[in-house]
Amino acid sequence: MQLYNTLSSEERAIMIDDAGKQRLTLSFYAYAQISNPTQFRNDLFLAWNPLDVLGRIYVAYEGINAQLSLPADTFYAFKDSIEVYDFMKGIRLNIAVEQDDLSFLKLTIKVRDKIVADGLVDDTFDVTNIGIHLKAKEFNDLLEDPNTIVVDMRNHYESEIGHFTNAIKPDVDTFRESLPIIENQLSDHKQDKKLLMYCTGGIRCEKASAYFKHKGFENVYQLEGGIIEYTRQVKAEGLQSKFIGKNFVFDQRLGERITDDIVSQCHQCGAPCDVHANCANEGCHLLFIQCDSCKSNMEGCCSTECVSIIHLPEDEQKVIRRGIKNGNKIFKKGKSDVLTYKNNSDNQTVFGTNEKKPIAAKTPKIKKLYIGKGEHYFPKSNIGQFLIEENEINIGDQLLIKGVTTGEQKIALKEMLVNGTDSKKALAGDTCTLKLPFRIRLSDKLYKIIE
Repeated sequence: MQLYNTLSSEERAIMIDDAGKQRLTLSFYAYAQISNPTQFRNDLFLAWNPLDVLGRIYVAYEGINAQLSLPADTFYAFKDSIEVYDFMKGIRLNIAVEQDDLSFLKLTIKVRDKIVADGLVDDTFDVTNIGIHLKAKEFNDLLEDPNTIVVDMRNHYESEIGHFTNAIKPDVDTFRESLPIIENQLSDHKQDKKLLMYCTGGIRCEKASAYFKHKGFENVYQLEGGIIEYTRQVKAEGLQSKFIGKNFVFDQRLGERITDDIVSQCHQCGAPCDVHANCANEGCHLLFIQCDSCKSNMEGCCSTECVSIIHLPEDEQKVIRRGIKNGNKIFKKGKSDVLTYKNNSDNQTVFGTNEKKPIAAKTPKIKKLYIGKGEHYFPKSNIGQFLIEENEINIGDQLLIKGVTTGEQKIALKEMLVNGTDSKKALAGDTCTLKLPFRIRLSDKLYKIIE
């Protein structure tokens, strides 16, 4: 009975690519009384592994918290698999704003003490006595109320790249830190103000709203389904998005674009940027914001020390990594001493309320002509393959490869294989193979830049 992964991330990525199936990224949570979390965990793994479900799932005595991806054609089978449990019948599944077939590459289901680490030892409050749920339009309306205090229940590295206008953004590393800070800072407004909270998918607000009601806050509201569901409703109903920037997500994408506003800066040089990266040094792996220029100059690393390490032979790198406890370094996301601009410019208080105006908005669009889509990638050889669906490309053209994870990458077309043979031109219906300094995704699109 297999209850664990047997494939590496690279092997799984190749399998996903070869399968050629569109995948859905989604999340959900449910508070419930689970008598045997370990058995529950094992049952889920056995049900989901055959459906090619991948993701990061936490289960505990208090419920389940899941972020995952699955082939689109197994969606209803997956839905049936969770609705055998009464507490998940009719549960809301938050479909990701932006899709990436490689958002998750392993199925990891872990048993935890709690599905959200809150640090609370107070068992006297009723976790089901939650605040009032608000849909997108109701949330927008309440934002305009002068008696409303809106609080971001996420961590600093999440709110830094995107947030609701005028939101209070606690400068904290963890959810458990934010609860006492918010209670103390807003203790004078338990009766006279409306406490309006939001998070990524709603799970943190669910527990926080019950906690704050227990602490005497009388008017507690929360965004139903979090930023993910808010964005879906905004698009469906033609509402104005009061959330600006990107929504941080905990998978390979590290963010979903909500609006064109860029509200954060590169942690190394200060240029407008909202792209998170993990340091290329496997012994560091620090999460930080890095622009394309710094990525090139620093070879994807957070410091010159890490740059020097990645050029060492792999055996020497392993010796350096051996025995090192990196937990604190990784945990302090975006707060390492090596991030020069971040450290020089970060002067906010722990509970800062200063609202930064977007650094850049509505960036000029590149004039381009659609050519085709990614058809295959080669993880280690930096080769990308595209199906030419319309128009044509020629040697000498300036091309744009665009995708959620890839971003926008410009290249000059100097050589290519068309249907496996050297050629100077590729037409609709052809398969074109290019040498690239990066790996493409199946969701990437190919364009020709028009001067």
